[in-house]
Amino acid sequence: THQTMSKGIKRLIFDIEVSPCVGFFWKPSYKVSLSHDNIIHEGAIMCICWKWEHAKKVHHVEWEKGDDRKCIEEFLPVAEEADELIAHNGDKFDVQWINTRALKHDLGPVPIWKTVDTLSIARRRFRFNSNRLDYLGKFLFGAGKIHTSFDMWKDIVLKNCSKSMKDMVKYCKQDVLLLEKVWHALQPYHTSKTHVGVLMGNEKWTCPDTGSENVVKQKTRISASGMVQHQMQSNETGKYYTISNKAFEEYCAWRAGA
Repeated sequence: THQTMSKGIKRLIFDIEVSPCVGFFWKPSYKVSLSHDNIIHEGAIMCICWKWEHAKKVHHVEWEKGDDRKCIEEFLPVAEEADELIAHNGDKFDVQWINTRALKHDLGPVPIWKTVDTLSIARRRFRFNSNRLDYLGKFLFGAGKIHTSFDMWKDIVLKNCSKSMKDMVKYCKQDVLLLEKVWHALQPYHTSKTHVGVLMGNEKWTCPDTGSENVVKQKTRISASGMVQHQMQSNETGKYYTISNKAFEEYCAWRAGA
């Protein structure tokens, strides 16, 4: 079912890995409080991995000995090609990190992308015991993220270890593949941000995920203000969506002339 969805839209699925800040402190303790004055080396984006929805290849770019300018410069034009970007906690982590590092390197304003955050969908529509990508993968498919240790991060940051960076990229690429599977599982419960039907030149009453005309009305709804809306369902994907009364009238006219 999921492979029939979203063929008319370009979605970019991506993930980033970020280095920790390096700083001074006197003693580790529970809830230790540190000021920004303790930082002697800022965190940065170690790698960005991405793939186009339904494509096989996962691409990546990595920093150069702690300098993440190349990561941002190479990823920004790729992201601009997408109709939507998908990331797990992307709105409050990945996108903000990319914006911050672009500002740091004076790369100009980053466009405001249309994003789909799978973490937000998981929190809003479900009651999982955890909303972490690793748990969602195990819950839905029996397999989660690749196991790693913090030593991998330390070896990259402190030793510029090429083997650990290779492992980091492998870890990040696997996250992207897992993210795509989780996205496809959650997608039927997600209200589309882009109407693929209109994107393809079809009418508003067509399926917003595929643009298909193979749809049927399920029920009529009346809002508190008296607005008439109609709940539709795609016969191809099974997903429900809502259209206005005007769009429904156009649907009825199409059916009468079909």
